[in-house]
Amino acid sequence: MRKGFLTLATVGVLAAGGTAACGPGSAEAGGGDRKPKIGVILPDSRTSARWEGADRRYLEAAFRAAGVDYTIQNAQGDKSSFSTIADGMLTAGVTALMIVNLDSGTGRAVLDRARSQGVATIDYDRLTLGGSAEYYVSFDNKAVGRLQGEGLSRCLADQGAEHPVVAFLNGSPTDNNATELKAGYNSVLGPKFTSGTYVRGPDQPVPDWDNAQAGVLFEQMLTRTEGRIDGVLAANDGLGNAAISVLKKNKLNGKVPVTGQDADVQGLRNILAGDQCMTVYKAIRKEADAAAALAVSLANGVRRDTGQTVRDPESGRDVPAVLLEPKAIYQENVKDVVADGYVSRDRLCTDPYAELCAAAGIS
Repeated sequence: MRKGFLTLATVGVLAAGGTAACGPGSAEAGGGDRKPKIGVILPDSRTSARWEGADRRYLEAAFRAAGVDYTIQNAQGDKSSFSTIADGMLTAGVTALMIVNLDSGTGRAVLDRARSQGVATIDYDRLTLGGSAEYYVSFDNKAVGRLQGEGLSRCLADQGAEHPVVAFLNGSPTDNNATELKAGYNSVLGPKFTSGTYVRGPDQPVPDWDNAQAGVLFEQMLTRTEGRIDGVLAANDGLGNAAISVLKKNKLNGKVPVTGQDADVQGLRNILAGDQCMTVYKAIRKEADAAAALAVSLANGVRRDTGQTVRDPESGRDVPAVLLEPKAIYQENVKDVVADGYVSRDRLCTDPYAELCAAAGIS
């Protein structure tokens, strides 16, 4: 990965102009005179509230502001539906296609079909391994993982546990983001296991980021260790909430630090209540705006220079990329997520969280 993050000023340049070249949808590239139209395929609405609650909203706003024709559909976790939606969009004449893959195999097939028809492509949030997307727009997932590892270390220190046992609820094994997250938090926690400061406990991926499966897996972990789990590295807020639900049943919530990611409403409420140690906030609006700016350019047959690349570990290809910076959220700065407009106070601070919000300075 080329060093440094794409600045927001550069994202603005992507929207307004900047270095350009003909893309596959342009007349010069053989795309003809097709009317610019953008297709977006979201993955599901079950594993994380962000896809429908944030990404769709911000992408729609960005496309409307650009005055471009678009369609956004959700595959609801179904690979067959994902492929069918893509075929429908290609038949309908999209000139740029943005996907959040369900797995690299399905995503790769869709990207290849789009490319064969001269349709420009973007991997949004998840890199399709071995794929042919022209751009990748996401947050630095290794940085997200490092923040999670640092957060869990901070919260374990606050608990004062000696040689704490740390359990892992990792993301889906078919999602490259989960691989990068794990590399990030292992870079922080690995040395602590090696030195004997921490004890490595159960460590399992959660297929398809499924929260229900996460709850079952964590209950089994707790049983297997006879209740001796002192910290939980959960890869996102949904998995974290699944672990917290099990901890509540065993009257251990608040005593065992749990991490998360996405800063969704439930995760933030868990933090305010003291049941979750921290989460990682990714300003989805900035991600959506950057991706929309690239998609609008590509839909019009114009490529932009992002100044960054990521290496596809499967193909070895350097993919032009936009990587944004994540932010760690603890109880004392939950208010920052509200101030940024990602979550509204009215939605977050309903009873019984109103007093907790006031105590955290959320007004």
